Amino acid sequence: MGDLHLVAGLGNPGSEYSNTRHNVGFMVLDCLAKRQQVTFSRSSSWKSQYAKWNDIILLKPWIFMNRSGDAIGPAALYYKILPEQILVVVDDVALPLGRLRLRQSGSDGGHNGLRSIIDHLGEDFPRLRIGIGSVSENGELVEHVLGSFLPSEQKTVEAAIERAAEAIEHVVQNGVTSTMNIYNRAE
Repeated sequence: MGDLHLVAGLGNPGSEYSNTRHNVGFMVLDCLAKRQQVTFSRSSSWKSQYAKWNDIILLKPWIFMNRSGDAIGPAALYYKILPEQILVVVDDVALPLGRLRLRQSGSDGGHNGLRSIIDHLGEDFPRLRIGIGSVSENGELVEHVLGSFLPSEQKTVEAAIERAAEAIEHVVQNGVTSTMNIYNRAE
């Protein structure tokens, strides 16, 4: 992988979504920005909130999840950033709560935000998936991902967000393969 130039955390805009499972990508970028002491600003050009961390752009598309590619694609094109230089941080219902999984590339796995990005960039970009737990037997997927974490899950989620921010820092220093070997293990 070439140098990392853009980290995009996926979520939905608006205070009504701020603490939902689907917004864990935003939460990870907020944690990373705090760790790196950078501040997000609004960009109407990219329909996003963005921050600069050294030579890396942190991007939170400020449009609905299923249109994330409409912000990330044009930003990557403008800055001439290749797909393999973009890391996307996203929630995953197929992973146990708090589990991280970093991959070099892959399919959308049924995630509409990833599907939108793939439509713009193809499949060859790394993604860091954060487990948000699966839908209960009687539950609906939309209700689950747009619902808040339970109080009993909060400690696990906070630890996963912090660990994901650490993993991104590790990618910057050591690359995706090294990071996969460390952070893809269950904790």
